[in-house]
Parts: sequence; structure tokens; C-alpha cells
Amino acid sequence: MKEHIWFGTLALLAGSLLAANAARKDDVSAAAKKLADKDNYAWKQTTENAGGGGRGGGASEGKTEKDGYLWLSITMRDNTIEAVKKGDKGAIKTPDGWQSLSEATSGDQGPATFAARRLQNFKAPAAQAEDLAGKVKELKQDGDVYSGELTEEGAKSQLMFGGRGAANAPEISGAKGSVKFWIKDGLLSKYEIKVQGKVSFNGNDRDVDRTTTIEIKDIGSTKVQVPDDAKKKLS
Repeated sequence: MKEHIWFGTLALLAGSLLAANAARKDDVSAAAKKLADKDNYAWKQTTENAGGGGRGGGASEGKTEKDGYLWLSITMRDNTIEAVKKGDKGAIKTPDGWQSLSEATSGDQGPATFAARRLQNFKAPAAQAEDLAGKVKELKQDGDVYSGELTEEGAKSQLMFGGRGAANAPEISGAKGSVKFWIKDGLLSKYEIKVQGKVSFNGNDRDVDRTTTIEIKDIGSTKVQVPDDAKKKLS
């Protein structure tokens, strides 16, 4: 009889923990969706690689409007690249002028090619945060901050920085990571992604230890202005 009570108590406890975790994930998803429902917002992204290793370090700025244009300014080392996207179409500003994503990825490898690959798979913060919430093992809450460890697949997806097709995708090993979400007044205001692992591509191994922080700002007051030359590449 005692054993039945003990197992029953464990089952109730496990069920309550699962329900609490699901509720916390729902909180983050709801905060991300609420941000996406706003007309427009901007963000600043800072990426740091521990020890200086790995690609993708630096800062970027972004602006987006609901059902409209998304604008990015991506800084990589000494290069700053401007990019725009609408739906599944995008364009990159290069020394030769604006190029569509297909044009930018068909030439020689370089900063514009890398930025174009990033843009092909890019998700605005609201969409990315909602996606990340589904890749966390368990979310814990401390006031307005929600945090948890990423699943192995979730960490791998973040190590695929720059995005490549499945045919020539790099090999990922030892992937692990964590994520934090800050929610203010029911809206996503900031999130942080930490990932570690080994990325192997074309016989080269690279240890990655990267922290990316995205801060949301100017909700409702952001304006996205796209040059006519860029718009032509999105048609």
C-alpha cells in the first residue's frame, strides 16, 4: 500500500513539474508572439567568441515591420554589410551595388556571401525566440528571466551559423548550449544564446564558444526605409 502511495506521489510530482515547464515555455512563446504582433521594432545583436575563435563575432542592427521589410546592418571584422529581406526574398549591398541572395551566393566566397547565407535562414528576434523556446530541455524562472539548457539538436542548429545546404553542411560534435529570455510587461525584451561545440568543414576543425545577445528596442516607433535599388532585387 505504501509503495502505491509513493509511486502515486512521484507521478503527481512529475506531472506537476511537466505542467510548470510547459507553462513557462508558453509564457516565452506568448511574449515572443506579442512582440511579433507589434507593427514594428528594432534590435541590436552582439556576438562574442571566447578566445577570439569561430566566425560570426561582432555586432549587427536590425529593424522590421509587420508583414513588411526587414533591414539588417551586419558587422564582421572590418566589414559592414547592409541587407534587406521581405518574405523569402532578400538582397545584400556589395561594393558592386545591391545583389539578390542568389547573386550574392553564386560568386567568390567572401563577407557578402557569408552574410547572404545568414540572411537566407534569418529569423527576426520574435520568431527566433519562439523557435528557441521549443528547443529547451527545461525552462526555469527567476523573476522576469527564463533560462534553460538547449537540447543537443537545438545547440547544433545554433552552431550552424551562416547556414549551408544539407549537401555541404559542416559536421557538428560536442554541441551544448543554453538560452535566457527577459520578459517585460508581457513582451520579449532581450534574449541570450550561449553555444559550444566543434565545427568541422572541409577538413578544418574549429572549436566554438559563442555568446549572442539580442536586445529589443523602439517597439512601435521603428521605421524601415529601403533604397529603390534594393527593392528591385526583391521583385
